[in-house]
Amino acid sequence: TWIKKRSGVASSSIQDSVRGNDKSVKSNTTGAEFTNSYFDSFDSDGFTVSTSESDVNANSATYVGWNWKMGTTSGLSGGSLTPSAYSINTTAKQGIYTYTGTGSTATIAHGLGVTPTAIFIKKTSGAENWAVYSKSMGNTKYTILNTYGAIQTGTAFWNDTSPTDTVFTIKDNVSVNTSGQTYVAYVFCDTPGYFKQGAYTGNGNTDGALVYTGFTPSYVFLKNDADSENWHGYDNKRNTYNVRSLTLDPDQNNAEYTIADGVDFLANGFKLRISASACNGAGATYRYFAWAANPIVSSNSKSGTAR
Repeated sequence: TWIKKRSGVASSSIQDSVRGNDKSVKSNTTGAEFTNSYFDSFDSDGFTVSTSESDVNANSATYVGWNWKMGTTSGLSGGSLTPSAYSINTTAKQGIYTYTGTGSTATIAHGLGVTPTAIFIKKTSGAENWAVYSKSMGNTKYTILNTYGAIQTGTAFWNDTSPTDTVFTIKDNVSVNTSGQTYVAYVFCDTPGYFKQGAYTGNGNTDGALVYTGFTPSYVFLKNDADSENWHGYDNKRNTYNVRSLTLDPDQNNAEYTIADGVDFLANGFKLRISASACNGAGATYRYFAWAANPIVSSNSKSGTAR
């Protein structure tokens, strides 16, 4: 569960059942995991928060929560580094893994049966940047979720090694694998009708790029490859119809704000309606991560797109 205050300044708060409901990290800081007093439980029909805490439950403040369902917590094997705990969803092809670093190149079994295309790793035992892998960037690149910095090149994150259908690889950068330090990894695979990551090129026009995902998105966040542009996130709950103009920045603690024109969510993807470099600068390259509003995959592995 990833919660962000909409109506004022506050950091995001990310909890998962693998680390425990009372353990949080933030997408907009380097900060270590901390024990919270406000996220009470993951429930069969949602979640419960308590306490007048600015990040999740201030009086009269408005919030948004993005949620992913995992499930299987046993039976995982393989790799040179065994997760200390995990929860995976083999239908949605996504998983959460905690592990203790070795300081040497290691492989971690993910148990998803297909090749991961997006990986988000955060050191939990101390302050450190988030590390982000996207198949569209390749295994020699990485980007950082908690800053607006440009995509970087470096072998010390993924060891120039792409994930496989059984494991993903980490090298020895402090953001992913320092000996004795603890980490959490959130892993996703491109799944027809449910999740898609990729890249698009902006055209600097309000009749912007059409990005094909194969489904109607519920949540999309994206980043300009270049420096000085924040990450931007759009969803179908804060804006229930097109144009989706309300954005929240995963790398910032700012309140929700409007980007004029914004993004349209379509039956088979999303279309940029903004001409600015934030999302659609002429000739600029962007990375995106998108999840479906109505996940459905037919027997021929093609996603359903009707609304």
